[in-house]
Amino acid sequence: MFDRRLIYHFDWVLLLTVLMLAAVGIMNLYSATANWSYGGTPLYLKQLVWLGSGLFIAMLVCLFDYRHLQYLAVHAYIFGIGLLVTVIFLGRTTMGATRWINLGFINVQPSEVIKVAIILLFARLLTKMATSQGFAVRDLWRPALWLLVPTLLILKQPDLGTTVMVVLIALSMLVFAGLKRATLVWLAILALATGVVGWFGLHDYQRARVRTFLNPDADPLGSGYHIIQSKIAVGSGGIFGKGFLEGTQAQLSFLPERHTDFAFSVFAEEWGFVGCLLLLLLYLFLIAWGLYIARRASDQFGLFLAIGVTAMFFWHIVVNLAMVIGLLPVVGVPLPLFSYGGTSMVTMMIGVGLLMNVSMRRFMF
Repeated sequence: MFDRRLIYHFDWVLLLTVLMLAAVGIMNLYSATANWSYGGTPLYLKQLVWLGSGLFIAMLVCLFDYRHLQYLAVHAYIFGIGLLVTVIFLGRTTMGATRWINLGFINVQPSEVIKVAIILLFARLLTKMATSQGFAVRDLWRPALWLLVPTLLILKQPDLGTTVMVVLIALSMLVFAGLKRATLVWLAILALATGVVGWFGLHDYQRARVRTFLNPDADPLGSGYHIIQSKIAVGSGGIFGKGFLEGTQAQLSFLPERHTDFAFSVFAEEWGFVGCLLLLLLYLFLIAWGLYIARRASDQFGLFLAIGVTAMFFWHIVVNLAMVIGLLPVVGVPLPLFSYGGTSMVTMMIGVGLLMNVSMRRFMF
């Protein structure tokens, strides 16, 4: 029988926060693409459809007890790995990267789906492995093996940005579960060694992005063009911005990828420092509320689930914003609920559904 307490404890705060962010994102997408000539449906309307689809899926996620997901975590992981393998053989290649599966009416990006699968799997693993003493290096071999397979498959596409996101989400969950000081030191050494060795395994365009990050003015009309135009857009917004549909960098098409990676640059130019501050406060509230849900979770699985979803939002926000203002290399990480992208929107909404599920069932034991 359906428990009426679920309706009473429905997390309207989380839902309204997410809808506000998505609404601002769609409005910004309308402005970013206002001068485009369409042969089909405008992107902002497509994004609205994706938002509606994601919202519907999020509500479905809320209908069943999240605790049952412990038994489906491995299945979700295997399904995600299967999609990543399918990309290798049947994926659609665009701009030198094979990241999408064409289903005819939509293109699915499996590397987005695997983020949710990793969160579910690590929540299950950490629930079983959690210890008050913290994890030693020898305790991490099993999570490391589970993580290694999808990261290698995503790097094969190649998609460095999503690889970094998957690793950061998993590491955040591990750190929250507790790591011994020596483990943190060894992980730092491993990360440094991986960075040095990994440099030689990067594709030429990925190395160019790192060099551009260090010195964007070295090639202002080539590899440095994106970040230079992005910083001009952000800086030219001033205190109050140039106004809706009045951003010259976007409207005159100086800013590339303004509907995806650099959507925030469009917003910053049109709404200025004040608008950006309000948007960042909204994102900050979303992260804080996610941590609040984790703290109130009725069991460890729900706690780790909420931490994983919150980490997914947090790292996407941090990396994208640092990327568009030149603090990090451009790695193609979208701003959640804001940048255009169907699979990304649905993935984030599934995360929202998981957060609401944990929040609604915090009173059930």
